[in-house]
Amino acid sequence: MYYYPLHPPYFLLVVGLLIAVTSGIALSGTLKVIVQKWPNKGAENIKPPSAWKQLIVPFLGITGGVCLFLCSGFEIFGFPPILALGIGLPMSLLTCLLVWWQLGSMLEFVEQRGMQSLDLDSLS
Repeated sequence: MYYYPLHPPYFLLVVGLLIAVTSGIALSGTLKVIVQKWPNKGAENIKPPSAWKQLIVPFLGITGGVCLFLCSGFEIFGFPPILALGIGLPMSLLTCLLVWWQLGSMLEFVEQRGMQSLDLDSLS
C-alpha cells in the first residue's frame, strides 16, 4: 500500500526555502561586517565569542528553513510525515552542524593567517 498525502505541503516547502534564503543573506551580511572590522582593529583584537553570538541567529534560521524544506520535500515525494521528519531532521541537523564546524575552522584560519591565505587564484 502506498502513502499519498491528500494535501502535499507545497506551501511549507516554499516557506522553508524562503526562510533559508533570507537567513543566508543575513548570515552573509553579518560575516561581511565581521570581516570588515578585522583590518581596522586587527584580527587579534576581535574576540571569537562575540563573532559567534552575531552568527548564531541567522545560522539557526538557515537550519530551521533547511529542515522544513527537506521534511516537506520528503512528504511531497510520498513519505509519511513521521518518516519524513525522521529522515529530514537528522539529515539537516547533521549537515548544518558540519557546516557550522567548517565555518568556525575557516574563521580561525583567517584569523591566524589573514585573508590572503584564502586567495586560491594566486597559487597558480
